[in-house]
Amino acid sequence: MGRNATTPGLLRWWSLPLPLGTQHLRAPGSWTPRPAQRPPRRRSLRLPRPSVPGLRPAPPARLRRVTRGAQLRRAGWRTGAGGGDGRPASGMAAAATTAGPAGPEPMPSYAQLVQRSWGSAVAAARGCVDCGWGLALRGLTEHAHLAPPELLLLALGALGWTVLRSAATTRLFRPLAKRCRLQPRDAAKMPESAWKFLFYLGTWSYSAYLLFGTDYPFFHDPPSVFYDWTPGMAVPRDIAAAYLLQGSFYGHSIYATLYMDAWRKDSVVMLVHHVVTLVLIVSSYAFRYHSVGILVLFLHDISDVQLEFTKLNVYFKSRGGSHHPLHALAADLGCLSFSLSWFWFRLYWFPLKVLYATCHCSLRSVPDIPFYFFFNALLLLLTVMNLYWFLYIVAFAAKVLTGQVRELKDVREYDASEAPSPKPSKAEKPLRNGLVKDKRF
Repeated sequence: MGRNATTPGLLRWWSLPLPLGTQHLRAPGSWTPRPAQRPPRRRSLRLPRPSVPGLRPAPPARLRRVTRGAQLRRAGWRTGAGGGDGRPASGMAAAATTAGPAGPEPMPSYAQLVQRSWGSAVAAARGCVDCGWGLALRGLTEHAHLAPPELLLLALGALGWTVLRSAATTRLFRPLAKRCRLQPRDAAKMPESAWKFLFYLGTWSYSAYLLFGTDYPFFHDPPSVFYDWTPGMAVPRDIAAAYLLQGSFYGHSIYATLYMDAWRKDSVVMLVHHVVTLVLIVSSYAFRYHSVGILVLFLHDISDVQLEFTKLNVYFKSRGGSHHPLHALAADLGCLSFSLSWFWFRLYWFPLKVLYATCHCSLRSVPDIPFYFFFNALLLLLTVMNLYWFLYIVAFAAKVLTGQVRELKDVREYDASEAPSPKPSKAEKPLRNGLVKDKRF
């Protein structure tokens, strides 16, 4: 018996499985290859989606955080989409007024700032038809959102700062100055600098956290402060907390400048600064310009931190009747960093980031933005005061370079011969005249 005749029978007798590509006997004495069979395909357990015309499937969720500025830029503006000139693509006309260009806008130069801001301001002035008190009152009623409980909370916060400062001065700062054996003049001024140093250090750290530790893109993309602006929009709680702290503190600072702080040559300018800052804080909160307000506070508080730190080291370097080189070195370094940060934050970043966004970019995002000239006038006044104080810094640096000043001191303070004194009473006049006539005095 041949192999072809017996092999299939033997395989069936022993019930052995046929190998892959097995052959079966189609006719006696012949083998025909049989195609291999694939295993059955597993069916997906996903339910079929209803077919809706015009509906695209949702993209898969990504495991990374997307900033709100990026979301707004994706929603509205795409360079090259639509007309190819930066205009929004079809179907995005509603979002074109709130979204910005694809990517942060580069920071302009001083010449571009002046040229574009002046052009925008002139165009806004020419386009204002019914400008006047009627428009201002109408804008207040339609766009200002400030409840009486919020004003009451602001006043209570200012009162709380005053009480807290008085308690800290009596129980903490003055005993510390006495224990460190500061000179009488330094011991009188140390509580003020210590109080301001602690406050500005805390508020600046919190502002830095909001700008760099969260999803707010205001520092890297300042025009984004107006991308999603709407009248009466909700203020985030973290920004509202910063506004409450800063507004109540500047309300306290107006009282402190008049009755608690040492009177200096620029105390009148300082008083005007506190009033302008308080008006900016309250009005920007009411009109929901809180995004740009956080950026303004961040750029200004860092200089105050370094100023008060330098003054504290100046007071402590001569404590106990001896010279302390560590405090002297810290005072020198603090003076240098204060001078550089004042120019960089207040005279470079502030105009090129904040003023450019408020004067020029605000009209691109919100063409009929309310109180455009009012807020920009206050910000320009703040810039002028920053320039005024920078003159003190330049004058002090010139005296140091020419050798007129060997030790650090506050050039804003009065000297003993220049200090204003109150008019003497009738009982004090004879005694004071006698002291003047005595050559020993």
